[in-house]
Amino acid sequence: MASVIDSPPSRTAVQKLLARAAGRTHVEVGEVVYPEPDLVTIHDGFSEGAYRELSALGYRALRHPERIMFVTDHEVAYSSPAAVSRGTVIRDISKRWDIGHFFDVGRGGHGHLFPIENGMVRPGMVVFSYDMHCTTFGAVGALAFGVGPEVTTVLATGTLWTQVPATIRVDLVGRLPRGSHARDVGFVLTKGLAENRWAVDYDYRVIEFGGPGAETFDLAGRVALCNSVTELGIASVLFDVAPPDVERAQFAAFASDPHAAFEARIEIDLGQIEPQVALPGGPENAVPVGDAKGRPIQHAFIGSCGSGMYEDFADAAALLRGRRIADGVRMFIVPGSVQTAQRLAGDGLSQIFMEAGAMLLPSGCGPCANGLMAPLGTGEVSISTAAINHSGRFGAPGGEPYLGSPLTVAASALAGRIVDPRDYVDTI
Repeated sequence: MASVIDSPPSRTAVQKLLARAAGRTHVEVGEVVYPEPDLVTIHDGFSEGAYRELSALGYRALRHPERIMFVTDHEVAYSSPAAVSRGTVIRDISKRWDIGHFFDVGRGGHGHLFPIENGMVRPGMVVFSYDMHCTTFGAVGALAFGVGPEVTTVLATGTLWTQVPATIRVDLVGRLPRGSHARDVGFVLTKGLAENRWAVDYDYRVIEFGGPGAETFDLAGRVALCNSVTELGIASVLFDVAPPDVERAQFAAFASDPHAAFEARIEIDLGQIEPQVALPGGPENAVPVGDAKGRPIQHAFIGSCGSGMYEDFADAAALLRGRRIADGVRMFIVPGSVQTAQRLAGDGLSQIFMEAGAMLLPSGCGPCANGLMAPLGTGEVSISTAAINHSGRFGAPGGEPYLGSPLTVAASALAGRIVDPRDYVDTI
């Protein structure tokens, strides 16, 4: 009698990537594994803390310093003596620990963006990071976990116990209407999850984007989607569709199998998405832009890990070309990387922003880094593409921060109040 050979079980992308990083043939959802990340990223807000903690424990060297990346992206303008001193200390730490990838002021930009652009983060990689917004790396099919202060354990041992998360599959169909943006899709999804619209538990789950609509997004759109749901407490986010510059066959090795066991599936029709704004308090407070239309603003910025790619600025520049920002509004442009800043200058987009009355800030987090640059004042209203809009995030706790797409922010800056970007997009 002929023997029957069992076919290999169907696996999600998360299971495949964690199994590979843990040196296993397969892993199960809920199982605890010890993956060794391909890259570990830490920004300037925690470099000193990690060094102090490990030094106090007697550590003089790291497990895999060649895999560690230090990034200065929060306080890049050194606006105080303390910031100057901190920069000096971080440079010294990077030498003492022989850090493999150190991007000082003016060398890289935002740590959640430029590693995608320069190829340091690639499809199929596993990344651990101090900061939760590393989920942007899912735009190219990398699996990134924000582990917070526990990143010191990774520095010391090379790994961290990790429970394999379940996956929620989000199938995108159709195409976005003119005036709508990937950021609007992210707001709709975030609000729907928070309000239990689809009756799924999102806590410590991976959100996986796929479907024919996913193929319509450029890299900037992918980043915006991967960033939007992070604040809810999900484990990570990634695209199951190959990025535009990656061969499908190369990507298929770690993509989810056709019959993978997703915990839940959600379908979103992109054709039904209209522009959104997130009311102060969090991205989950999203509403159609009409619900906030007319609110006067004094502060606006485009950038941060939410929407800081070249295409985001190109979309905004198309609206601002030949126009002036409203009196009483100060607008800031924060390129996500030095490379993007160079492209904006070379293509003439920086000139468009300056002629419109906007100010260009150094590449990095911008005002989203707790208002270290271009802060929001007490009683002022802001609209931006930031990742977070909790009270006090951009400076004074009495400010009122709204979130929107690059199109909504640019149109609102022109009007001096929150407006529907479709009223402006139709004029270009």
